[in-house]
Amino acid sequence: MVWGPWTLVIFLGVGIFFTLKCHFFQIKGFLFWWSHTAGRLISGEASKKEGGDGTGKGKGISQFQSVCTALAATVGTGNIAGVATALTAGGPGALFWMWVSALIGMITAYAETMLGIRYRYKDKEGHYVCGPFVYMERGLGLRGMGVLYSFLCLMSSLGMGSMVQANSAISTMEYTWHVPALTGGLVFTGLLVLVTWGGIRRIGNVAEKLVPAASGIYIVFSMIVILSCLDQIPGALASMVSSAFRPEAAAGGTAGYVISRSVRYGISRGVFSNEAGLGTLAVLHGPAEGTTPHEQGMWAMFEVFFDTVVLCTLTALVILCMTGSNPESIPYEGAALAAWCFSGRLGIVGEYLVSGSMVVFAFATIMAWFYLGRQAAAYFIKGCGMGEGAQRLFASKVYPLLFIAAVFLGSEARLALVWLLSDIWNGLMAFPNLTALLFLSKEVTVPEGYGKSGGR
Repeated sequence: MVWGPWTLVIFLGVGIFFTLKCHFFQIKGFLFWWSHTAGRLISGEASKKEGGDGTGKGKGISQFQSVCTALAATVGTGNIAGVATALTAGGPGALFWMWVSALIGMITAYAETMLGIRYRYKDKEGHYVCGPFVYMERGLGLRGMGVLYSFLCLMSSLGMGSMVQANSAISTMEYTWHVPALTGGLVFTGLLVLVTWGGIRRIGNVAEKLVPAASGIYIVFSMIVILSCLDQIPGALASMVSSAFRPEAAAGGTAGYVISRSVRYGISRGVFSNEAGLGTLAVLHGPAEGTTPHEQGMWAMFEVFFDTVVLCTLTALVILCMTGSNPESIPYEGAALAAWCFSGRLGIVGEYLVSGSMVVFAFATIMAWFYLGRQAAAYFIKGCGMGEGAQRLFASKVYPLLFIAAVFLGSEARLALVWLLSDIWNGLMAFPNLTALLFLSKEVTVPEGYGKSGGR
């Protein structure tokens, strides 16, 4: 019921609405937002801004650190296992629809992050409070909706953000390097405690180093495999387009079925990977100092683009090139299929690469979800009428213990039920968030300089 076809229609509908309202900004304004995000990143300008007061003593983090933290949440197991699952379930055409979901999701991410920065505020300790629950309360005047969203986000952090990710990482370590689950769980949990103990500033510092390095290594080795299969790329691209629409299958009466599967798995896995529309990006961009709503919104667009159009495409091309554009015929699925494809060209190094990437991406995702859940927990307790003492106790003591326990239990448990519940909590987050975006749509605009530059 939560992830049925109507949910995908809602995601696409809201994205198309903002695409039209913003005059196709994510597409027609590509050069504009790229020059204000990745262009500044390449030149080094984006990394020069310090968090807080510029002395390192502030409560916020730098703009680049906020981007890396947001990428840590979006770049995860979905970029490897999720893509492989989409291709085996929906065929090569699923990649085409992942691109569609990314192009539409980019403007949704822009809208929610822009509203999050516009309505954020600082608490008495000087920390930013930001996210959908804030613009639901301050923009719409619906505190109850904000409390509902914070509860769903809190539950997602204890499921999808911790147990599921930890289980994927530890299972991979156990399969590839024969690390006992208990040992892997203890080490994984211990490292997480060291990072999260320092709060958002330490999370930002680790994300700033971990995410670019891990993504860069994955891109390099993916390109090695793809370039070694140059003769396979035209066939892979052709099968992607033909499978996405499959007109020749009409004679057999299967066109609608094939297309619907490609659309369903492509779009749903795209949303799962980049999280556009769930509202999480609005929370993760909240601590960024020295920024504007428009500027941070463009960074959110870049993150969705990088996550799905770049990383997911690389994984998909590796699989399609190595399986002859027929991944459904290979007796593997998920991360095992990706590992099989990489090892076909890189040997044991390829298998270690996929396994290592899964572990690093999962750790980065858990790290970012800890901050997400802690923000949601503090708002939920406040929304339930608890005093400041109870808020502080739950957010700084009780929730971290619950989260760490969930990570450790996730490394040991069989998570069929947790996966199911996590999918439900994760999907339910979208409904109040997308509703709020629509009611606040008048406040979502393109940057002033975009129109003057002639980009529209």
